[in-house]
This record gives sequence, structure tokens and C-alpha cells, in this order.
Amino acid sequence: MNAPVQLTEQQLLDIKPKSGLALDKKRYLWMISPSLPVIGLGILAGYHVAPKPLKKVFALGGPIVLHVIIPAIDSLIGKDQNNPTAEDVKLLEQDPYYSRLVKSFIPIQYAANVYACYLVGRKQTSLLDKILLGISMGAINGIAINTAHELSHKHDRIDHILSHLALVPSGYNHFRIEHPYGHHKRAATPEDPASSQMGETFYEFLPRTVIGSFKSAIEIETNRLKRKGLGFWCKDNELLQGWGMTAAFHSSMVGLFGKGILPYLATQSAYSIGLFEIINYIEHYGLLRQKDEKGKYERTMPEHSWNNNNIVTNLFLYQLQRHSDHHAYPTRPFQALRHFDEAPELPSGYASMLLPALIPAWWFKIMDKRVFDHYKGDLNKANIYSKRRASIFKKFGVIDKLLNN
Repeated sequence: MNAPVQLTEQQLLDIKPKSGLALDKKRYLWMISPSLPVIGLGILAGYHVAPKPLKKVFALGGPIVLHVIIPAIDSLIGKDQNNPTAEDVKLLEQDPYYSRLVKSFIPIQYAANVYACYLVGRKQTSLLDKILLGISMGAINGIAINTAHELSHKHDRIDHILSHLALVPSGYNHFRIEHPYGHHKRAATPEDPASSQMGETFYEFLPRTVIGSFKSAIEIETNRLKRKGLGFWCKDNELLQGWGMTAAFHSSMVGLFGKGILPYLATQSAYSIGLFEIINYIEHYGLLRQKDEKGKYERTMPEHSWNNNNIVTNLFLYQLQRHSDHHAYPTRPFQALRHFDEAPELPSGYASMLLPALIPAWWFKIMDKRVFDHYKGDLNKANIYSKRRASIFKKFGVIDKLLNN
């Protein structure tokens, strides 16, 4: 393997725009990613100045953008299957432009969150409007978990702190620990709380992933501290640091704007967590890494994640839909992720799959046949929800080796 090309930061900054565009045709389109909280600020400003009959329309602006506008544009614009070359990957990985874009999301996110707290703290804001605004900001803070995801895979301590900052409004700080050190180890296995199983509804998956991931993060951090000769309750505990940041932010918002913002804070946190976990539900549904003769799982390969190349959703989500390459190379930054023909394909982008995932009959109709086809009819190779295993095998008319051994 050739040694990576090393360029200084100044050399990278000196690359002419024409060269940058040749290297990455989406270079400036990536500005869409941190623009989402800007859209959130626009929604909040619209609510602030709109006449009373229109206020609720703006209050629901987040779900409208997420579930209607983005999927519609995604369908119109279509897919992008262009891949960077091996040499391009080396250059893209070293370009600081992309890292700065990711980090720019966070201050705008906080501006939107503080503005929202101000609006819901006013006496004239009804309880219903507080909840609706909580849903809209929950959409922003849920996608902020994806910003935290990108930063959680970096090696620098400052990136880990920024990852926690992006997680603070949702209060999902344990993700910074569990995702890189738990999920990436167990993805597409029954042992992974963040990998959904064929026949498992989102409503069955949600408590399993929330509780299981929380427990996993505590176990991972406890073991890390133990290796350093430290107990759980110490200043080096990253979970306690993240939870402390969350407590400081939420208590300061209540202190500034009053207890009346509590329904809003609870709603935005619940919605953001739910939104993020729907995406988790989509990413590995029914896919299973096989075991070798020693009972060890094979390494994570492109066929163990559902992918999609719809360009608009990928621009908003830092190419999260190129999930196979991310699992193969967890530290590879979003701009260098590649498409694999062998990876199983979703019928549309994540934004368009959110609503089907919430309606089990619709989801199973779309996805179960895709799992069946991916394994060429051998469902013994799939990750199947044990409660529905028999009915799934009966539905597809195949033999369950587990029952015949």
C-alpha cells in the first residue's frame, strides 16, 4: 500500500477552488449540512413574527421540512454514485475545510436552541405551541446527533468535547461512548442493541436500543476507567462529563427562561432521540454478519448495512447513507466515503424512509422482501426477531434450519 500523501494545512488551503471542485464536485454543496440549524432559526423567526393564525404552521416547520420538503427534493434530484479515487480519498481526508463545516453546525445549533427557549418562555406561548416548537427543534437536535457521530470517530479530545456539545440538547451523551466502541464492534449481530432485526417493529426496537445502548456505554466506560486503575465516579469519566454538560445547559435555560419551558425541553429531547433511533432502525435492519467455524463473527463488510445514494439526504447527513464504507473505515471522514455496488440498497433516502419505519405493516412490506432477496432466499443468514421467526419463515415458505436441527 502506498504511503499517504502528506500536505500541510497551508498547502491544502492554497488549493484553488477549481482544483477543489475537480476533486469533489459537491465541495460547496456540503454547506447544506450545517445550514439545517439556520433553517431552524428561520422557522423560529417566522413563528415569532407571524400572525396568530399562522404561528402553528411555523411551529411545525421542522417536521414539514424533514418529512415533506426534503423527501420531495430528494426524489426530484435523484442519486449520486460517483466515488472518489484512492488518491482523492487521501487528499479529501486531509482537507480541513470539511472538518470546519461539521463544527460550524454547533454554534448555530445553540443559537437556535436558546432562541427557542426564549420563545417558549414567553407568557403568551401556549402549551400546544411549546410542544410543537419542541418537535421542530427536536428535528434539528436529532440531526445534530449525526454531527456528534462524525466528531465521535475523531481522535482529538477537542472533537470528543464538541461531539458532547452537539448531544447536550437531546441529552444523549452516552452515544459518544457506545457508538464508536460498542455499536461498531457488534453491528449487524443479535448482540447489538442498535441493529434492528427482521420482523421487529420500531416500537419494539426503541426500548431495546435506548436501554441497551445506555447500559453498554456504562460498561464500556467502566472498563476503560478500570484499566487506568480508576473507579466509575471520577473526574476522568467521560459519561459524567457529558451528563454534566447536559445538566448545566438545561438548568441554565430553565434559570433564564423559567420552568414554563420544561414541556418544550422534554418534547425536543424525546423527538430528537426518537428521530435518531429511527435512523438506527433503518441502517442494519435484518442484516447479519456470519460466524466462522470458531464461532467468531466475520468482519463488517459492505453487505452488512443498508445504503442509499440519494444526494440531498446525503448532503444533509454527511453521507451517513454510505453506511457500509463508514463501518469498514470508521475514522474515514464523510467527504471520502464511497459507494459499493454489493451493498444492499434502500428504495429511497433516509428522509423518505422515516414514515414507513413508523408504520410496521408498511415497513415490513417494503423491507422484508429486500432482506429475503439479499440473502437469496436463505433467511437462516438473516438477523431475525425471535418472536416472529416462525411466522417469517412460513410467510416466505423456506426451511428454518434452527428448528430442524
